[in-house]
Formats: sequence, C-alpha cells, structure tokens
Amino acid sequence: MKTALTIFTAVVLSVLAGCADREKELLRKKKQLLSEGKELLTVDFQEAQTLRYKFVSSRDIEVDWNPGKSGPRLDKSTVDRSSESMDMVVAYTPVKVKPYGLTTIKATCESVKVKRSKDRRKDAVESLAGKTFTFTIDPTGKIEDYSQLDSLIREIGKKAFRSDTGRIKDPDMICDFIASQWFLWDSVSSIERAFEGVSVGQTWKSRLSVPTPMVSRKARDVTYTLDEIRQTGKGRLAVIRSSYSPAESVPAGWPIPYVGAFQMRGTFGFLRGYKMLGLEGQGEELFNIDAGRIEQYSQQYQTQWEASLLFALEGAANPRITIKQKLTMQLLK
Repeated sequence: MKTALTIFTAVVLSVLAGCADREKELLRKKKQLLSEGKELLTVDFQEAQTLRYKFVSSRDIEVDWNPGKSGPRLDKSTVDRSSESMDMVVAYTPVKVKPYGLTTIKATCESVKVKRSKDRRKDAVESLAGKTFTFTIDPTGKIEDYSQLDSLIREIGKKAFRSDTGRIKDPDMICDFIASQWFLWDSVSSIERAFEGVSVGQTWKSRLSVPTPMVSRKARDVTYTLDEIRQTGKGRLAVIRSSYSPAESVPAGWPIPYVGAFQMRGTFGFLRGYKMLGLEGQGEELFNIDAGRIEQYSQQYQTQWEASLLFALEGAANPRITIKQKLTMQLLK
C-alpha cells in the first residue's frame, strides 16, 4: 500500500512539475514575443468562472419584385420591406481546464428571443432557451469537438417544420445561431502559426458564414488586421478590424440544420435560384490579451441577390434582394 501511494505521489508531482514547466515556458515565450513587438493571443478560461455573452443578429430585408433597369424607382409598391432580429444570452462555464491543452466548456443558452416585423410565430431557434452543449477548445481558440453543438443544430432544425403541413418550413434564425457559436473565436483561431505571435498591422485570412432569411448556403471571405493594442484598466485590448467579400465556396464541414426536400413558407417560398451579386462590409473586435477572452465584436455587411420566381410569368423580371446584416456580441458583467 505504501509503495502504491509513493508511486501515485511521484506521478502527481511529476504532472504538477510538468504543468509548472509549461507555464514558465509560455511566460517566457510571451516575454520574448513582446520584446519583438508581437503579441500571443490565447483563449484562457479559469476554473469555476462563468462568462456570459449577449449576441444580437439583426437584418433589414428589401425584395424588389420588379427591379428597374435604370433610373429612379417609379413604383415603390413593388418593393417589400421587412426586418428580423435574434437576441440571445449564452453562458460558458469551464468543466475541465487545461491551460496548455484542450479545455472542456459547457455552454448554456439562457435566453433566446426572435422578433419579426411581419410574423409573430415562435421561431424554432427560441426552443434553444435552457439547452446546453459542451465542446473542447485549444489555447488558440480552435474548437476541436463540435459534436454536441452539431446535434443541437439538427434538433432545432426539425422544429422549423410544422407537423400539420408536411415539408413546409417556417422562417427561422438557426443560421444566425450557428454564426454566433460555430465561429466565436475565429479571429484568433484563424491566425497561422499562432504561437509565433502577431504584430500591429499584421493581416490574416479566414472564412465566415452568411446567415440569410432564405435557405442559401453561402460564405464570406474575411481579412483580419491587428489594428492596435489599446491600454485599459481591465487589461490590454487587441483591436482587430475585419473586412468582408464574397467567398467562392463553403467549407464542407459546416453544419446543415435541415435535410431533404421542402418548401419555405412566406415571401421566400415564392423564390428560388438565389445568386449572390455582391457582399461588402467590415467589423471590429476587442480581444483582452491579458484576460485571454473576447470583450465584444460588431460585424456589419450588405449583400445583394438575384432570384427567380417559383412560377415565372412571361416577361417578368428576376426579383432583386438587398439584405443589411449586423452581428454583435458583448461580454456581460
């Protein structure tokens, strides 16, 4: 028994020594990078410390059913305007913290509320209230295990279909939920050779999703820039700017909330063949270097689309769609 206890104690001490050595190495690396004018952006969680974030996704939508070829609009009644927004609070609690390895996080959707200018029905995404999922994340902010999140997305995707109407899908903001959770630490996890640090003025590339009111699987290319390091009373903030443009393709691993053939209810049930004509916009994120966490972000962009009518009339013009999108996140105190 004494021998077993001695071996166990030796193993524990060895592990603790290893952790201490890795911590010293990380501190040494940070000091070295700082002397070179670079910063090491790592995502850090503390035991028993829950972080709550408020996410808001909103968009204004214009559908021009009879777009003019040139000149001012003469018949504004052919332009259909609407808006929708999702307001959500998610709490992230560390379950198992490994500062130099994979950390397990439990996420709880504390509240979800959707508002639409033209529809009072409950959105499928509102069923997320009270739901939880866990995931693992490495120090660079890369999520290594999406399985529970992916299952939850498919679960709420089923709720977008009313049982009494067969394969008719109600409008939903599930893709806005995906945009907020699947890509939360994208700005830092997408840095190539992250442990070599980044310097002010440095840029790097990534790809983000484009949530829309219709069913359309599109992405946007992102260029991130470390714009400045801002000194504040709560720590040094990395100000990360971003700009957006249309992406040629969507990564195969991104989640899909629905499967099979179906028709959409409402305005977009009369349209098909969506073609993105343009996308442009920009954003800003504040990342607390010393605390190792995002404080807030704001992303704004506008997209233009052309669609065809489900039952086209001879001589009818293809409808044009303009969407102004805003995505924000704020750390709650």
